[in-house]
Amino acid sequence: MNVSKLLTKSAEAFPDRPAVIHGAKRLTYARFNERVNRLANALLERGIRPGDHVALLMYNYPEMFESLFACFKLGCGSVPINFRLHPNESAFIIDHSEAKAVILSPEFNESVLDLRERIPRVRDLITISGAEGELLDYESLIAGGASRFRDHDVHPDDTAWIFYTSGTTGLPKGAMLTHRNLLAMSMNFYADICPGMSPADTALHAAPLSHGSGLYALPNVGKGACNVILESKSFDADLILKTIEEYKITNMFAAPTMIRLLLDSSSISRYDLSSMKALNYGGAPMLVKDLMEAMEKLGPCLVQLFGQAESPMTITYLPQWAHIREGTPEQITRLASAGIQRTDVEVAVFDQDDKELPRGETGEIVTRSDLVMRGYLRNPEATTETLRNGWLHTGDMGYMDDHGYLFIMDRSKDMIISGGENVYPREIEEVIIRHPAVREVAVIGVPDPKWGEAIKAVISLTPGETVTEVEIIEFCRNHLAGYKKPKSVDIVPEIPKNNYGKILKRELRSKYWEGKKRKVI
Repeated sequence: MNVSKLLTKSAEAFPDRPAVIHGAKRLTYARFNERVNRLANALLERGIRPGDHVALLMYNYPEMFESLFACFKLGCGSVPINFRLHPNESAFIIDHSEAKAVILSPEFNESVLDLRERIPRVRDLITISGAEGELLDYESLIAGGASRFRDHDVHPDDTAWIFYTSGTTGLPKGAMLTHRNLLAMSMNFYADICPGMSPADTALHAAPLSHGSGLYALPNVGKGACNVILESKSFDADLILKTIEEYKITNMFAAPTMIRLLLDSSSISRYDLSSMKALNYGGAPMLVKDLMEAMEKLGPCLVQLFGQAESPMTITYLPQWAHIREGTPEQITRLASAGIQRTDVEVAVFDQDDKELPRGETGEIVTRSDLVMRGYLRNPEATTETLRNGWLHTGDMGYMDDHGYLFIMDRSKDMIISGGENVYPREIEEVIIRHPAVREVAVIGVPDPKWGEAIKAVISLTPGETVTEVEIIEFCRNHLAGYKKPKSVDIVPEIPKNNYGKILKRELRSKYWEGKKRKVI
């Protein structure tokens, strides 16, 4: 089935229900579907055909949803681009994906025109802000398109969404997500995250629609739920809290850094957040100290998701019922885990020879399911390396306990080898974040003539707090084996992150390894 049927069927069943709200703009499901049909017809008339790719570079606007579903209906591969990327990164993705058209919000008109020579395959540049020179007007195209469109019959393994990785270890790779993948993701959402979802539900989109929030719009659309798009172009914690209360939001996706900002808001206690059924967090680990505070302030709605671009949002999960503040020691320990395998997903831990390890032993996390991508676009070498023997090799290191809870230690490249001992930064970070002066922490390996790598902690401080390097090391001495405590501590104003809120350990490491014969970056 074409994933576009999620919209087509909801528009038929719930034509008058609110589909998308963005400030004063409100679309019913009937109107939403009609605009998508008109856009699909207009793109078809412009020469876009099934199998072509269309890039989407815009802030969070309703037109992002319309463009996504128009691509699905056409049988095209949509290429959503994170609006926080540098123009050079956007140009690479547009060109590498061989997009025939780019749909833009006005913030990117000038930058894309400046890069026009670098995207020669693009025939049409379409802006949602009105025609200007080479730019075609989105609304004029919609006005000229027919209001009916028959969703293209696709093969389940046809590409629907090309999800480019964040590129923290090199050039971004385009994970080809198929109609099968996105439908399985949606069904998995109903099974594990929001059982009983109905048209009475309302999702809030505060994170980029090019990423997790956009993916989770699909199951919301499939059930006729309302999708509220936050008007602010930057993360506004107070506005999010106000919106949750005003629209009785039931589910949303957030990165751990976003949840931290919500918790830091002085107004969090002023709003009624009781409508929230599922605050889905993922994309990076959430330290237990922050998680305990989130459970206290946000209520019983937290759901942790472990997934990747290559297996969209769906490998393991820690459900609402597992978020327990005052449980048994075993339950509290599992708050540091990524939870259990999703309903129709298999997860295992392999050694370097791709042999499954016993419970409790650390190795590479692998997964297989209908969620796993078809491969990387135009990158057979990376595809072969990542998809081996029927399993997606995630590059994450971890172990499973006796009850199947997955504990992610770190990315394999982030593991520190000091004096022959394998040291996982996550374990040290969980200790350091408990110090009251520490707001954020990242632990990395730096060159050491004796041990090969020495452990360094990079921290930022809670406003108004002070701490010394010696105090942090002594704090660790009381909680960690001697070989795991940091040899040094750097205190910085802000720890660098990429456009998805993940800490850039590669960037942190690079200055220490520059000029060394052996490099760990």
